[in-house]
Amino acid sequence: MTTPTIEPERAWALLLELRRRVRAASEPPGNSAAFLDIAADGSWIGQTPLTESSAELFDLYLPMARACRERPLTVAHLGQSLDGRIATESGASCYVTGPENLTHLHRMRALCDAIVVGASTVEHDDPQLTTRRVPGPNPVRVVLDPRRRLASGCGVFQDRAAPTLLICSEELADAPAPGAAEIIGVAVQDGGLNLAEIVRRLHQRGLFGIFIEGGGLTVSAFLEQGLLHQLQVTVAPLIIGSGRPGIRLPPIQDLSQGLRPRHRRYALGEDVMFDCRLRD
Repeated sequence: MTTPTIEPERAWALLLELRRRVRAASEPPGNSAAFLDIAADGSWIGQTPLTESSAELFDLYLPMARACRERPLTVAHLGQSLDGRIATESGASCYVTGPENLTHLHRMRALCDAIVVGASTVEHDDPQLTTRRVPGPNPVRVVLDPRRRLASGCGVFQDRAAPTLLICSEELADAPAPGAAEIIGVAVQDGGLNLAEIVRRLHQRGLFGIFIEGGGLTVSAFLEQGLLHQLQVTVAPLIIGSGRPGIRLPPIQDLSQGLRPRHRRYALGEDVMFDCRLRD
């Protein structure tokens, strides 16, 4: 009998099942899944015929599905225009990229353990940060608000759709928590929160698959401090001409000082995503 080819819907279900087994520690780290032979470096060979789309799903999402104590993973994502803008001057960003990129974000949410955003993203977009476009669990929501400037009525603090952590400076951690959120105080370093300490605290809670979804300042800070394993940048065929830039890093004198990471390109509808590998 011919073995059925794995279609994308089935591939996604297998990725969710692998994630569940890894998080439950029933899948020994480093071992292959039942449907894939996975090498130590994360490369894989399918044991069952795959469609091209299914193979692309495994390429893109397998690292986050397998995140665990032995394989922690921090991935950031930005969606930007051709001229490198993620929003208008007023902060409007819905939507720079197309629906396929939004589906990608929801897939990353479903596979990660914690989704991290900065206070500006919550202030301007009031996002739910839940998984709605694809099957899968909601991640723990982590909001970085050093100065506690966000209103307690923001949806992420009130809807109880998923556990929510508000991370602020230690000096403000004793103030009442907004809604159902839990407050974590972290030391301030160089004018901002100690991001390495935040990652450590999340790992302590068993949250080893971390997805930084925005905004530009937050992603840039994680990138500058060398805390990202991957950076995903989706570029839309849109020219805004002004507005808020995506990545912002300290000035360099020569292009040789710039980052040229290993990367793969994925077509997301009319958009193109660059999945950059920054560290193993």
